[in-house]
Amino acid sequence: MNMRDVPEVSTTTGAVRGRREKGIAVFRGIPYAQPPVGAARFGAPRPADRWDGVRDALAFGPPPPQEPIGPEPAAVGNTPSGDDWLTVNVWTPDPDPAARRPVMVWVYGGAYKLGSADDPAYDASRLARENGVVMVTFNYRVGVEGFLRIEGAPANRGLLDQVAALEWVRENITAFGGDPEQVTVFGESAGAGSVAALLTVPRARSLFRRAIAQSVPGPLFSDALAGDIAEVLVGGIGLRPTVADLSGVDPRELAEAGAALTSRMREYAHRWGPVALTPTAFAPVVDGDVLAATPWEALARGAARDVELVVGHTRDEFRLFLHLDGTLGRRVDEDLASLVLRLFGPAPDAEQAYRAAFPDASAEYLCELVRSDWLFRMPSLHLADAHTSGGGRTYLYELTFPAPVDDGALGACHGLDVPLAFGVYGGIGDILIGPAPSPQTEALSARFRSAWTAFATTGDPGWPAYDTDRRLVQLLDTAPAVAAYPEEASRRLWERHVFAPLPLVTR
Repeated sequence: MNMRDVPEVSTTTGAVRGRREKGIAVFRGIPYAQPPVGAARFGAPRPADRWDGVRDALAFGPPPPQEPIGPEPAAVGNTPSGDDWLTVNVWTPDPDPAARRPVMVWVYGGAYKLGSADDPAYDASRLARENGVVMVTFNYRVGVEGFLRIEGAPANRGLLDQVAALEWVRENITAFGGDPEQVTVFGESAGAGSVAALLTVPRARSLFRRAIAQSVPGPLFSDALAGDIAEVLVGGIGLRPTVADLSGVDPRELAEAGAALTSRMREYAHRWGPVALTPTAFAPVVDGDVLAATPWEALARGAARDVELVVGHTRDEFRLFLHLDGTLGRRVDEDLASLVLRLFGPAPDAEQAYRAAFPDASAEYLCELVRSDWLFRMPSLHLADAHTSGGGRTYLYELTFPAPVDDGALGACHGLDVPLAFGVYGGIGDILIGPAPSPQTEALSARFRSAWTAFATTGDPGWPAYDTDRRLVQLLDTAPAVAAYPEEASRRLWERHVFAPLPLVTR
């Protein structure tokens, strides 16, 4: 067959056939592990079975089971059904083993309960075609299948899937034209939280050289909290969170149980604390095994000092969630603001401290700000501080470019960095950018892609490394600039806070 038209590659489990798309070779739906069903349900991922002949790699694998949310996204190519959830996809300028190009591996976000590599927002063709890197995306288990604490099953199965996908990359990416010694793992939101966790997982230590964490979420669960959430979630369908009880239950039924809990999590605020006021019942668990410590604690001890890190956040993180739940711009009374500041603030006197630091702020802005700080901004900053103090090389950024839709009303909100980093505007790009990107949007996307791929290639994204004296960061906007970290008031409010595993408050 003509390699230029119908590219074929031999992997450790068999040969695969992709297709040429606008000058690059694309391979979709390659298994990196066995389907986690039957006897393998809720287990650690097992190596994929070998196959004979040449396997077509033309369509994305089926998404992992997850909570229903709106209409199904339009996939690139035909998305099959089935239980082969654990698959990888590769975009490469040239599947030549001699090419040895830098490799970028994307970990999708979605509150640890949603997500799939077939989302059009994660179409990696532009990064591969215009920026010359080998791009990899993959599916991993989310929600109940990936993160619910289940007796008799390993914790953090979604993280274990991610490690298995990275092992596949190490063993196979040379055949696709990539360099297994030049792997950068990157992700946003729960994907960034996964990247932060992977920096501390011993099995993942040799699998990537660099990391990019876009909007790192702070919540991680203690074993006690994760166990209590699991009891409540599956108790809603009359079961216990054990492998024996759950292994025969249809994954869709468990996903629906997760959705049912999401709608009533506020009822458990007295037991679960602030996480009960978030839209997800899932997070990585500091279980003492897969995750022996939080990323902030482990990085400060030097756990990943040999890995170069880019980390950052958007200026107006939480505004996206206010938009999605219809409360953006809605008036907030002072009593509610006081409650939110006490729940999400970094200390018992958080309400007074925030009001003193931001004396002219409205109740609405204070509620938005403290949740941006708690959920993404300060965890990202603290990750930079921890990695730097542990001896690692770190680059910090803040996205200050406002989302173009609605005349910028959403500000530089959560998720805006995804379409800018990929240079594609489907998926979340439809919500935040609209059908036609402006020249300013395209120029900023080009800067994003250039910085991300330069970092993947050289370890330098093009701005000064972060240190805890000058605290220089890259401000990403229509006129990018390097400046001292601009959220100094929030930084000072949170500087003594420790992002520890969230506890079970009471039974």
